[in-house]
Amino acid sequence: MNPFYHLGSLTFFFFWIVLISGIYVFIFFETNVAGAYPSVEYITHEQWWLAGIMRSLHRYASDAAVISIFIHMFRELFRDRYRGVRWFSWFTGVPTLWLVVVLGITGYWLVWDQLAQYVALATAEMMDWIPLIPSAMVFNFLDGQITDRFFTLMAFLHLLGLPIALVFLLWTHVSRISQIDFNPPRALATGAFLTLLALSILKPAVSHAPVQAGHAPVVLHLDWFYLNIYPLVDVLGPGWAWSIATGVTVLLMMLPWLPSKKEKPCAEVELTQCHGCGQCAKDCPYGSITMQPRSDGKKFPFEPTVNPTLCTACGICSGSCVSSSPFRMANTTLKSGIEMPWFTVDSLREEVKTKLAALTGENRVILFGCEHGADVTTMGASGVAVVNLPCSGMLPPSMVDYVLKNGADGVFITGCRNGDCYHRIGNTWTEQRLAGEREPKLLKRVEKSRVTEFRVSNSSGERAELARRLEAFRRSLQPSA
Repeated sequence: MNPFYHLGSLTFFFFWIVLISGIYVFIFFETNVAGAYPSVEYITHEQWWLAGIMRSLHRYASDAAVISIFIHMFRELFRDRYRGVRWFSWFTGVPTLWLVVVLGITGYWLVWDQLAQYVALATAEMMDWIPLIPSAMVFNFLDGQITDRFFTLMAFLHLLGLPIALVFLLWTHVSRISQIDFNPPRALATGAFLTLLALSILKPAVSHAPVQAGHAPVVLHLDWFYLNIYPLVDVLGPGWAWSIATGVTVLLMMLPWLPSKKEKPCAEVELTQCHGCGQCAKDCPYGSITMQPRSDGKKFPFEPTVNPTLCTACGICSGSCVSSSPFRMANTTLKSGIEMPWFTVDSLREEVKTKLAALTGENRVILFGCEHGADVTTMGASGVAVVNLPCSGMLPPSMVDYVLKNGADGVFITGCRNGDCYHRIGNTWTEQRLAGEREPKLLKRVEKSRVTEFRVSNSSGERAELARRLEAFRRSLQPSA
């Protein structure tokens, strides 16, 4: 239920509110210079009980979308989820944000009050500064020179042109991601909607005074989420405003290469061990695995193919492969159908065997950690052995069975917080596999009381809580026979 874990889906939810409320408001709106302001005033005051609330919802949901986009962007930045193979989503996300801002600006323009007049004049001043535009656009807004044709053009951009471009950019933004959840949890969506509704009732959106041709507006109440560029135009001039906006945009788009991130070697397929079940393709968070017709002549119809430009080397596919069972090839090198060349399933099994052999005392536990969750490297003790994974989703459920059958009294699994996996859905797949809800499933013979999960961040307080949970889990165990 943490909204910070659902910023993308919340943004889509806000866009739905904007769309529905915008369609309703447009029913009453007149797309001409003379009728725009009176029609908006009618919506706001004469039909305040529904149309006025719809206008306010349209306004506040638009602001909420910008807020969620900005938080989403900076959260991905500070969690280092924007470089390497993830560069594409970041690179396409920046122009998407600016397109949302332009869409909001044209919305304020259509009200045609004094704020709209200010926006129109400042926009015209910025456009006139560009040498490639020959005519003086600003004169269209002086002494009542704006025509219905120009106003209809702005209405077309806001109601159809820009929204279509936004849909295309949003599709491009998420095109390299699989298993996308476009809808936030129902309770979270309900809470967000009720908050916007309460705000719309308590502080309804209203217009400024109507446009007065030849007179500059004196008092303005800016929407700083959308109109923050215009004070720069007033203070610094259009040249500096363009320079700052362009510089910030270019810097943001170049961030994935300042510096670039070197990814680990991508997953490799071993066809001799692959049954073509396709579970690795189903589980990949980035769509880097696709199933293709079999190329080795075996009876299985398909084989996985890895796109190295999309693979983050998270290892989730290894955890999803039935061939990753450590009970196989006991006296030789274990080969899985798909695995990480830098951290094979065989090397994981050998590390587990070494750690099991070193365990002493009673209530012996293997702690499986995640390199993106809490730092567990210092939590090893006489009765605890630590095995760190690139993602908890790399852990095959059969490895849990293997550990318990070979000397451990319990298995403790940790990693990124629930709903906030560094690799998006690795911890979700692990939970479902252990619960028997997703292939490959943990066998029913495994005593569930000997297996537990607790996921935390790497903050000192949560690491301390993890240590307490680990010790409590050990005390609850009965030593194996």
